[in-house]
Amino acid sequence: MDIFANLALGFSIALSPYTLMLAVIGCFLGTIIGALPGLGPSNGVAILIPITFTLGLDATSALVLMTSVYYGAMYGGRISSILLNIPGDEPALMTTLDGYPMAKQGRAGDALVLSGVASFVGALFATIGLMLLAPMLARVAFLFGPAEYFALYLLAFCTLGGMASNNQAKAAIAACIGLGIAMIGVDNSSGLPRLTGGNMHLMDGVDFLVAIVGLFAIAEVFFFIESHGKGSSIGVKLNKVTIPWRDIAETKWTMLRSSVVGFIAGILPGAGASLGSFLAYMTEKSIAGEKGGFGTGVPKGVAAP
Repeated sequence: MDIFANLALGFSIALSPYTLMLAVIGCFLGTIIGALPGLGPSNGVAILIPITFTLGLDATSALVLMTSVYYGAMYGGRISSILLNIPGDEPALMTTLDGYPMAKQGRAGDALVLSGVASFVGALFATIGLMLLAPMLARVAFLFGPAEYFALYLLAFCTLGGMASNNQAKAAIAACIGLGIAMIGVDNSSGLPRLTGGNMHLMDGVDFLVAIVGLFAIAEVFFFIESHGKGSSIGVKLNKVTIPWRDIAETKWTMLRSSVVGFIAGILPGAGASLGSFLAYMTEKSIAGEKGGFGTGVPKGVAAP
């Protein structure tokens, strides 16, 4: 019965007008920050932390504001992914595969709304699961050792093969480049610098956001210059944003399945939202098969990650 008493107390605080106002403000600011490529949820929260001190917020209000900023930034990263083919953060990387083709088809508004609804469903499911299973999940995290981490990394590499099933050589080359970038910096085990070339600025390694923004944004700019804007989503009229009820109804099971996959990936130490979005996308792609049209602008490809 303690859990129900704690939930009642939490809802009484969360549903107060002052707390709801902080949540709306946090989501609005987080969405704006997340839409800027290269910032991401973590940087958005770090940027807005001084506001909590300036406003003199108590611990509960500050936590609500920062959490809202994080949720807003997570969705904001999908805006640049869908409209510009530039991921705003790591999990939004998979949204570019079908979100950007939908934008080029003139359905950018549908993709944005569908991504927002799917994000809400996933966040709601994860929050409920966290409330009910938090004590057990904490014990599972302590049981993770070297063998479990090795299996987790092996699972991450297996997703690369499924994502690029049409060209395995390209997937292998991309994985090697990614491993090379990730090895730059100080080794956590030995403390020795690797591939830094004596440069002190590389001791901390290369941030993943910097890598994906550089690889995606610069490539997209060069492609835009070369094609003079032809074949890109820039210039496509957004028109009036409406709710694509049909697409939402068709992807309802996709949202539920992806929420479960993302929740499981999120509770694993070291996995996080990036691996969850990869696994959710690959799960739906394998269920749909080759006829699913993933990568050509299908709603399921936007809802899954």
